[in-house]
Amino acid sequence: MKYLYLDTTSSFLYLGLIEGEKLVKEIKEEMANSLSERSLIVLSNTLDEVNWKLKDIDKIILVNGPGSFTGSRIGVTIAKVLAWSLNKEITVISSLEAMAISSKEKAFKIPVVDARREHVYGAIYDENNNLVLKEQYLKLEVLKLATEKLGANYIFISNNDLDLENKRPYDPNILKIVETVKNRESVNPHSIDVNYLKLSEAEEKKIDSQSN
Repeated sequence: MKYLYLDTTSSFLYLGLIEGEKLVKEIKEEMANSLSERSLIVLSNTLDEVNWKLKDIDKIILVNGPGSFTGSRIGVTIAKVLAWSLNKEITVISSLEAMAISSKEKAFKIPVVDARREHVYGAIYDENNNLVLKEQYLKLEVLKLATEKLGANYIFISNNDLDLENKRPYDPNILKIVETVKNRESVNPHSIDVNYLKLSEAEEKKIDSQSN
């Protein structure tokens, strides 16, 4: 089986080509505002480097957010078009779970993505990557309070400039992520959308009033 891993949920393009249990090629490149223009070009060039054709890919593993809405939309669009036009399987994984899976540390793992205005996308996983606190959009301070129940053995994982103790940078272990999710059920490409956890303005105000 040949797999394409695709994550455009941040300013980085994370791309991997995996065959069986072997990582054939990976790209981890910051692209910022050029993500939309360059992602397909880099994908095409990377396939050429390893002498793969798009039709050779058996399954697409897509990270569909949360994160940058524009960036996430780029990856979702590319993956949906490829899966539909080439009749390929596709499986999705959240950016937060991918962050937890990539960590080698034996501790509670708290992946965090900056959502601005003192809010984040976050979740808590145990050392075996089992979900402890579901993925959600919440105030950073609320997430910090949730750590008090965990004891001292926890880490935050983030590439954002946030006020967090025990913070580790996110460097995706693409092979490990694909190995973890490759046998999950495939989904209809037409049903895939950005995993956008942000609440409506009314819901956000209600939560803010309850936390004050």
